[in-house]
Amino acid sequence: MAEFTMELNDEQKEVRDWLHGFAADVIRPAAAEWDEREETPWPVIQEAAKVGIYSLDFYAQQYFDPTGLGIPMAMEELFWGDAGIALSIVGTGLAAVGVLANGTEEQIGTWIPQMYGDANDVKVAAFCSSEPDAGSDVASMRTRAVYDEAKDEWVLNGTKTWATNGGIANVHVVVAVVDPELGSKGHASFIVPPNTPGLSQGQKFKKHGIRASHTAEVVLENVRVPGSCLLGGKEKLDERLARARERAKSGGERVKNAAMATFEASRPAVGAMAVGTARAAYEVALEYASTREQFGRPIIDNQGVAFQLADMRTQIDAARLLVWRASWMAINGKPFTAAEGSMSKLFASETAKKVTAQAIQILGGNGYTREYPVERMHRDAAIYTIFEGTSEIQRLVIARTLSGMPIR
Repeated sequence: MAEFTMELNDEQKEVRDWLHGFAADVIRPAAAEWDEREETPWPVIQEAAKVGIYSLDFYAQQYFDPTGLGIPMAMEELFWGDAGIALSIVGTGLAAVGVLANGTEEQIGTWIPQMYGDANDVKVAAFCSSEPDAGSDVASMRTRAVYDEAKDEWVLNGTKTWATNGGIANVHVVVAVVDPELGSKGHASFIVPPNTPGLSQGQKFKKHGIRASHTAEVVLENVRVPGSCLLGGKEKLDERLARARERAKSGGERVKNAAMATFEASRPAVGAMAVGTARAAYEVALEYASTREQFGRPIIDNQGVAFQLADMRTQIDAARLLVWRASWMAINGKPFTAAEGSMSKLFASETAKKVTAQAIQILGGNGYTREYPVERMHRDAAIYTIFEGTSEIQRLVIARTLSGMPIR
């Protein structure tokens, strides 16, 4: 087990600086254009693939970093560049985590490479969990998966929403109900291979922020996938469902469902994204306050501005520490006994919203225009308190964990 440290080693620093350079030289110059176009920035993703950032190898190296800091460090630097483009680059990772968290070794080896493609033929993947009537309330999920034993196939029907890369993905990971009587415990995850009949893109959403990231509905109409596409396999699913039924009868320990296992693993990473956006806005505000003069002196000479910047930096550093702690705990198998993963996501998300708003205030009228990036950063920051569990849900998770009570 790696010791917890706040000091990156030489290799991590080298990777951090490499990512920072890519974010500064490739992502930032393209940010405003793709935000306006509201389209997937395929050329930027391809550039990331060419240098090795958008690849299974790079993701795996960071994911399995024994300190746990590889992923949060990478997320912070890329999202420092621009949240929308960065999400287009890393969005495939949520589907990959879904396979890593629930799949067999054979499934991991088969499907994750197909999620990325290669530098000459870039692909993306989508994780499909939320539904029009089942966002935070995963127990209300309606997408069904029915097993056709004669053909050893699963038949999926339903509509997913808010899916990053939904409909344009090469591989879709879909969470569906296999036993409605078990509520959220009766869910399982399925791979939908490329070009599977019955899967189509529904509405593409025009969003307030992260506009360079494709978000859409995914419609499943009698989608048939081989039995081998059930993540973890049928034997494991049958065992899990049997345990859930027994525990439901006895009122025993809860069983985590497939979607929650994925989100639990990714929450600190989302916190790191928020830290990157907050840090970017803070740096713009600090530079502006140091050079913008009013009444014959830089505005940072005024306590009203200086104290805001002090608070912004303090909150960013505190958020990063919570993210790093949760990431270190996760890689070292330490249980989140106080919902440390949710803590990191909650605090970092709220910090990003607050810091980007303060940055606009410091820049004044300039901050409210698209001539400066803090306007876009503020729009982007709003998503962190919503996706992969709203701030309200994070507080609920933390309160339930601390109290042991089914708080509603």
